[in-house]
Amino acid sequence: MAATIHLSSTASSLFNNINLTSSNSISQKQLPFHSKPPPSKRSSTLTIAQLTSPPPLGNDYYNNSSLLYGIGRTVEGSDERTKTKIVCTIGPSTSSRDMIWKLADMGMNVARLNMSHGDHTSHQKTIDFVKQYNSQFQDRVISIMLDTKGPEVRSGDVPQPILLKEGQTFNFTNNRGVCTQDTVSVNYDDFVNDVEDGDVLLVDGGMMSLVVKSKTKDLVKCEVIDGGELKSRRHLNVRGKSATLPSITEKDWEDIKFGVDNQVDFYAVSFVKDARVACGSIWFIQYQIFIPYFQLQMGLVPHRSDQAMVARGDLGAELPIEEVPLLQEDIIRRCRRMQKPVIVATNMLESMIIHPTPTRAEVSDIAIAVRQGADAVMLSGETAHG
Repeated sequence: MAATIHLSSTASSLFNNINLTSSNSISQKQLPFHSKPPPSKRSSTLTIAQLTSPPPLGNDYYNNSSLLYGIGRTVEGSDERTKTKIVCTIGPSTSSRDMIWKLADMGMNVARLNMSHGDHTSHQKTIDFVKQYNSQFQDRVISIMLDTKGPEVRSGDVPQPILLKEGQTFNFTNNRGVCTQDTVSVNYDDFVNDVEDGDVLLVDGGMMSLVVKSKTKDLVKCEVIDGGELKSRRHLNVRGKSATLPSITEKDWEDIKFGVDNQVDFYAVSFVKDARVACGSIWFIQYQIFIPYFQLQMGLVPHRSDQAMVARGDLGAELPIEEVPLLQEDIIRRCRRMQKPVIVATNMLESMIIHPTPTRAEVSDIAIAVRQGADAVMLSGETAHG
């Protein structure tokens, strides 16, 4: 727990010492990132397509001392200067009241709920703790972001990590609950139909890779290319392909309704393939949406969302990893041009899951993201289970 708090403090210190304000187009218009928007801005709804009527939150919403504008909120008139914001994923290491309050005190601006893990009961506790903090400390308000699971293909549960070695034969099966030293299940019934001989499977964002050798009606036989430890519920990608699943699943809609009922501030729609997904969500989601890109419809998707997320883990699994830095810069530049705030995510301070201080490369990575104009960076495993 101490390591997690030290991590949050380190992240906050890093952003302060870089001594740059958020350099998006909003700040270029002399509009402070946390200040009250002008009347024309305040009267527009915070949906994907920026509708022209206010959200159904009552008249007190815009008169409240905590104004939702951008990523994270502070009380109007406070002396906290504009700076790059910190999004922290709440997980087993940080789900208690004390830990959430400590993260907030150390610089957390947004608490992220990862709907790929946990259930509504555990996430409800997090929401309640954040709201308790907001009600007690009027000088600082923590926003809440709900990150949908999306159409993920994941491996099943394993009691202990399975060590995959180069050249080893390993199998994936549609049969649920299977777990042996050479075979695990997947959560997607059409997985066998979606892969072909020669396809490259990327596990856990590309940390491990396997090539498909053959398949039967319920089994995909692979050879390990790059090994590692296979843990429970690891994300699976087929390089160059996407699963034939809806971009917003039934579970996602249930989670979104849960968020709406709890007045969650932001929603992150995962694995968006094109702008039609954002358009299709317009009538249900009434707040700001962050779109993680992993397919290149960048000219359309930012226009259809309020904000964007550079999900580098997903990008690195879909594209050659050396293209990710250039793509990050391009996405940030496009978002700034369209006056859309943007988050940079994945592996920001990954080493601090174990170690008390970041690597020099991680410090440089954060500095580059800030200098490029990122409005926020997101911590995932660093705060969830670090």
